[in-house]
Formats: sequence, structure tokens, C-alpha cells
Amino acid sequence: MTFKMTFKQTISLSLLCGSLLVGGLAAVVPMPAAAQVRALPDFTDLVEQVGPSVVNIRTLEKTSAREVQNNPADEEMQEFFRRFFGVPMPSPNGPRQQRPNRPQQPEEEQPRGVGSGFILSSDGFVMTNAHVVEGADQVVVTLPDKREFKARIVGSDKRSDVAVVKIEATGLPAVKIGDVNRLKVGEWVMAIGSPFGLDNSVTAGIVSAKQRDTGDYLPFIQTDVAINPGNSGGPLINMRGEVVGINSQIYSRSGGFMGISFSIPIDEAMRVSEQLRATGKVQRGRLGVQIDQVSKDVAESLGLSKAQGALVRGVEQGSPAEKAGLEPGDIILKFDGKTIDKSSDLPRLVGNTKPGTRSAIQVWRRGGLRDMQITVGEFEADKPVKKAAAPAEKPQASAVSKVLGLMVSELTDAQKKELKLRGGVRVDAAAEAGARAGIQEGDVILALANTETPTVQVLETLVSKLDRSKPVSLLIRRGEWAQYTVIRPNR
Repeated sequence: MTFKMTFKQTISLSLLCGSLLVGGLAAVVPMPAAAQVRALPDFTDLVEQVGPSVVNIRTLEKTSAREVQNNPADEEMQEFFRRFFGVPMPSPNGPRQQRPNRPQQPEEEQPRGVGSGFILSSDGFVMTNAHVVEGADQVVVTLPDKREFKARIVGSDKRSDVAVVKIEATGLPAVKIGDVNRLKVGEWVMAIGSPFGLDNSVTAGIVSAKQRDTGDYLPFIQTDVAINPGNSGGPLINMRGEVVGINSQIYSRSGGFMGISFSIPIDEAMRVSEQLRATGKVQRGRLGVQIDQVSKDVAESLGLSKAQGALVRGVEQGSPAEKAGLEPGDIILKFDGKTIDKSSDLPRLVGNTKPGTRSAIQVWRRGGLRDMQITVGEFEADKPVKKAAAPAEKPQASAVSKVLGLMVSELTDAQKKELKLRGGVRVDAAAEAGARAGIQEGDVILALANTETPTVQVLETLVSKLDRSKPVSLLIRRGEWAQYTVIRPNR
């Protein structure tokens, strides 16, 4: 039996089958191994492996009957969820909907929110986000086999957004913890959670970035995995079936997924969870400094060859930093032997240091390196900033006003006593260069270009000699803090 094939059909067949044309005939050969490796991954085995360890977390809060109100705006969406998914739509932040024909009680538990979590140990410890359980009067954990347990909050840490809860169960399937250091940008990852209350939902994507600094305490893993409200607290899983992060935040303008999701690195989360399980709280070290990124202008003004380290803008009175001799304007380059590449590295290193530990610190000050020893304190809430007293004299307009954009006046004896200062110049108004540098009314100028300014006359003299083409350092007192800033003079 014979058949005819056109040349176009032969080419199509050879492309489809990975064949070669030999003497006008299509010889089928296997596809190269590299092409098979580049195929899209299959997540089915991972889901079967990790899925039983991922839980749904539902929180309740006690509400008086008169606070329970209908929410007409959500009725259509509520009905949509009931009809097509068979579940009520959670409303973590909106008003609660009162069920019809239900007798009102003086106080009742109402649904507060829905999140996710994963089993840390076979005896019932579960990890989730702190914001998932914050403010809850009751936490309910539902396992994939539909068993429900009332959970006890072991500990919650807002700063890292990590919480641990405990359910009374044994023989539970615990997750495997992965190594974040092995995680690579571009690597496939998977998430399991309860977006919008739809438990056991699986999404996948790739790692977009590591050590993403969003201004929070911890660096994040950025992915393009679809994460939505309700996914919070669920695991981020690598292709080895190991948890490498906790899904925590999304970038969104609408509340839904927009292609950018953030996860807490699991190594940081485990350090927090170990303390929560041991003591119910987290102890962190602190230095008592206000820091900022070292910009090119700052590095240039202070004689540093490279923009690196953490710039000390302020030193708290009585803090470990003040006792160790740190000053505003210092640039911290190393802490406990570890290099500070960017300012956000410092609070993480210090925070992971046990309070009371004596650590080495290296700073750049006035063109040279200095090595110090500092005893790390314990982290506490920031103290409120007090505003300086009102001026007793009229502002003076002169070189300081023309060059720095500042209206200044002398400190009175009463102000010096209140602020515990021997001298300084009070800022009465800030505009142009001063305003751009963040100087505010009530600030007290203590030094310009590393030279003390006890009086207005001294400040005027220093300003008149400035090179206006270069930024200049300014040491100010704001409330209880001494702060350092860089100002570009008006030209």
C-alpha cells in the first residue's frame, strides 16, 4: 500500500515529530533532552505531597446584635458565591450581613476573615500571618480532610507578620522546610491557600526577585504567583516540595491579583516561630538610632568613596548607640563583622541579635574608619517626639536665609534648659533648600559641616564660607532626637 505526501506536508510532519529529512524521506529521531527539560512543569505530585499540610484558617469576633447590619452592596456577590461555589463570600473588612429569621442575641460570634496556614509539626503547631489572626476572638482551623479544630494563638509578631497557632491533634502531616539561599530568580514555585475563602486552591509562577525591600522589617521574595485575599499565611513551595516562604502581601490597586506578590522568607519566619513557641513573644535587639540610605550626595559630602552602609541621622538619648559613642553623621559599615551594603541590612542584623550581646561595630566618621563596641539593647516602641518651645525672638533673615532657605533665631535660656543644650540655633521657618532637606520649624541646628553652631553669629559665619556647588551636612535636634541631614545650598 502506498500513499503520496506533498513537500509541505513532509516539512510539517518533520517539524512536529522532531524528524530529519534523509534522501527525501522523513527519519523520526527523539527530541533532545534539553527541549524536554524546558517543558512546563507538572505540579500534580507537589500538590499531593504538600496539599494535606495546608489548612484553612477562619477567624471570628464577638459582636453585639445591634452592630450586625445588612450590606446590600454585597448581596449580589454573596449570592454569586453561594450559587456557583456553595460557600459564603468572606468579608474580612466590611460590615457583616445578618441572616434572615435569625433571633438576635445580646452578643454573638460573627465571621471576621479567612486565611491560610500550614502545619509545622505533627502535634498541631500551625504557622500563618499575624494579620490573619490579629483581633480574633476565636480561630478555627480546617484541615483538608474537613476536620475542624478551635485553635489557640501561641504567639503573634506584627513586625515580621508571623504567627503560630496550636490545635489539639496528633499525627498531622508536617511540611518540609526549604533553604531560601538555594532559591533562584526565575525558579518555578507554587502556592496553596484559600483565596476568597476557596480552600485548597493551587496557583503557580516564578520567583521574580529575592531580597525585595518594601520598607518593612523583612526582605521579601517577590513572585508572579497569583495570590489574593485569603491566600495570606499559606506556603510558597519550591519544585522539591519544600516551603520557602509565607505568602503575605500583594501589590494591588483593586484588592485582586496584579502579577506582583510578596512572601516572607521561611528562614526568617522560622526564627520568629521558634521564639513564639518558646516564650510566646519575640525579643529583638536595638541600637537606638534613626538611619537612612547612603546616597551618592551623602557619600560625597562625608568623603566616602562608595555609597554603602547605614547613615545615622539621629541618636536617641540614653540609648545603646549614645552610650557606645555613635553620632549623627556616622555611617555604619559593619555590624558584628557583617558588611552593611544598604541601610535595611542593619535593623535585620541587629534585630536578630540577642539583647545584652556585646557586638563590634565599624563606622565612617570625618574621613576615617572607627571601630567600637556596643551592647545591644532590647527593641521597644518609639518614643513620641516633643516639639521645641516657641521662639522668644523675631526671625533673622541673612546669609542663612539666602543660602539655606532657613529663618533662624537664638535659643533662650529656658529653651536650652528644657532641651538640655548648651547652645544651638532654632529654626523658625524653612523654605527652598531647607524645606527640600526636610528641615522643620522647631528644629535646633547644632552643627554645620561638622562644626558646632552655638549661636546665630557662628552659623552665619560658617554659611558665608560655604561652597554652594556642594552639599553640606547639618546636625539638628528634633524633640528628643539628634538627627543628621544633607542640604544642597541655594545658588
